[in-house]
Parts: sequence; structure tokens; C-alpha cells
Amino acid sequence: MAKKVDVSLDFLGVHFENPFVLSSSPVGNCYEMCAKCLDEGWGGVVFKTIGFFIANEVSPRFDNLRKEGTSFLGFRNLEQIAEHPLKENLEAIARLKKDYPNKVIIASIMGQNEKEWEDLAKLVTEAGADMIECNFSCPQMTSHAMGSDVGVNPDLVKKYCQAVRRGSKLPILSKMTPNQASMIPASLASIEGGADGIATINTVKSITNIDVNNFVPIPSVAGKSPVSGYSGKAVKPIALRFIHEIHSHEKLKNVPISGIGGIETWQDAVEFFLLGAEVLQITTAVMQYGYRIIDDLVDGVKHYLMRHNFKSLKEVIGLATKNIVPAEDLDRSFVIFPKFDSEKCVHCGRCVISCYDGGHQALTFTEERKVVLDKKRCVGCFLCANVCPVAAISLGERVTKKELGR
Repeated sequence: MAKKVDVSLDFLGVHFENPFVLSSSPVGNCYEMCAKCLDEGWGGVVFKTIGFFIANEVSPRFDNLRKEGTSFLGFRNLEQIAEHPLKENLEAIARLKKDYPNKVIIASIMGQNEKEWEDLAKLVTEAGADMIECNFSCPQMTSHAMGSDVGVNPDLVKKYCQAVRRGSKLPILSKMTPNQASMIPASLASIEGGADGIATINTVKSITNIDVNNFVPIPSVAGKSPVSGYSGKAVKPIALRFIHEIHSHEKLKNVPISGIGGIETWQDAVEFFLLGAEVLQITTAVMQYGYRIIDDLVDGVKHYLMRHNFKSLKEVIGLATKNIVPAEDLDRSFVIFPKFDSEKCVHCGRCVISCYDGGHQALTFTEERKVVLDKKRCVGCFLCANVCPVAAISLGERVTKKELGR
């Protein structure tokens, strides 16, 4: 039944059979990797960023952040751009387009000056790429003439987009960095420079873990480690915030967005669509689970559209944008009290402890370890529901503050 809905879409004039592509990263580093992903059913790939600069990578280069029994919540990466020679990368892009003519091949490029950006644009166009992504956002480049140091400088972003436009007539995406207070100045500059769309977010500058015995950040490279990019599920809220910022901006609201950042499931994907992203890029989930996640992503989105009576993916893009408002516009006239499901409750006491130590002292236990709510103290913050391990607390009675005498 899920086949009745259409998850294909046209993005920057290029047709995608589905909206999921590999992001420019270790998961799309060569022909063999990209070919396997396309065979598995992905809509396209953003080949790992290429340039005249050849990366000399460190070992080890990865670390992760865990919480209790979860697989990693966040992932830290020290890799830079492609370590293969430029000629080899261009041949791989050309071969991919030849062997997979109906898939979308996006070339991610990064130069150190205007000439390099222009020349790279010409080269990937000649290789047969369908689209160009300008990487203005890698946070761990060893050259300050590249990466996120460029992406926070609107003048450079505009100048390099102009250089890429001189070198190619292909659609251009600007890949933006979250390592700035607002993405608007650089995004506007990129469009003024000739870019057609925005891709965001790239990784967040981070230090994930410290070896407390040796006093060294992890991963330790001969006893040292830099600040570098953080990705995975933990950065999804940051990605959604920046996508909303772009999609709701008066001068950018019609600019197509490729969403990146913490997408693991079809539910994550739908959240990105609802805030305005169209084509979605994924890396960290692939590093955990492999290319096979494409089946769950596509089937999940199809079933979601069907359940809500949408016929195509385009119908849901940006639907949640109108419901994000300034804090001063929120309705503050009522309180919603929590409702406790005694059948689900395991009487662990986490809600009582959290309410007393971190909330408003509105919950207590009876001798039978049944939770009792004091409505005079409760403000309806729902900290209790957030710490409950078995989802036994839900939205209950809604009462106006006037009725409560507050």
C-alpha cells in the first residue's frame, strides 16, 4: 500500500527517486562505497569532498559519546577531505555517473582560493556530476584557508560561490557551518554569489571525552587531540534550529534546503521535511548500521505519508514552520497537570526525586509507593514525564491559571 505515495522529488532541477543521499564524508569515499550504496537503493551520493589539497589523516580519528546502555549518541571525527588524488576522485565521479545514470551524483568541492574553486567546478562538471556542493564548513581542516573558517566569513563565501559559478552552470549548494550564532549572513552571501540552495548542518566543533588518567582528549593521537566535528543523533536539535532559521527567513524562505544532522530514522527525516528541508544527507547512521537503513527510511516515509493522506513528499515540506513562534507569543494562560498510569508505573521513584530536587516539590509517595500530585505546587513543567523510564506519565487536565488563582 505504501507504493501509492510518491517520495521522488525534483530538487534544484534534478530528479531524485527518493530524498536520501549519502553526505560528503567517510561513507562515500570511493567508487566502490558509493556504488554499493546506490545498489542498496539510495537516491544519490555526495562524494567525499575533493580538492587540490590532499589530506594526510591521523590515527586513531574517531570517538563517540554514549549514554547508559545506548549505542553512541554523538560521534567525533578528525577526518578532513578526500585523501585520494584528485585525478582518482574525478574518475570515480565519472564512473559513478556512467554506471548509475538515473542516480544523482553530487560533487563536494573545497578550494583554498578563487582559482581553485573555479577550477574544481570546471573539473567536476566535465566529470559528469549532476550538482556541486561547496564545502564551507568542515571544522577540522589544517588550513585556515578552508573549511568552517571560510564559512563564517560571508565575504569569502560570496566570493567563492562566484568563482564556482564562473566555472560551472550546474546547480550549486552551499554547505553551511553551525559554528556561528546565525547562519543567515553567510547563507544570504552564498545566494548572492550564485548558489542555488543551502545544505546544512555540517558538524559541530567539539571535545567529546577526556582520558581522566592521562589528561588527554580522545581520540588521542600521540598524546594530543584537537577540537573537531561532532555529529550523530545528538546534533539533530541544532540542525533543526538552523533549518528553521533559514526556511523562515523572508529572503531565504524559497531557497531549497538539503538537510543534514542526526538523521537516523524515518521519524527524524519527517521532522526535517516539516521544517523545510527536501533532500536529506546522512553519514553517522550509516557508519553505525550500514547502507541498508535506506529500506527503513524510504518505507517509513511512505507509510507516514499514506497514514496522513498525503500523495507526495512535496506536500509536507515546511508544514511545521508556522507553529514555531517567538517565546513571547506563547499562550501562558493555563497549566496542564500530569496524568499517571498506575498500570504502567514501576514505582521507581524517579519522578518524585526529579520533581523535588529539580522541580517544584509537587510529587510524593504513599506508603504503597503510589505517586500523589499536589496541584497547588505543580506548574505543569513535565520534568516528571521526561525522566519516567516507562512512559507512564502523560498530559492530563488543563486548567486556566485564573481558575487556579495564579
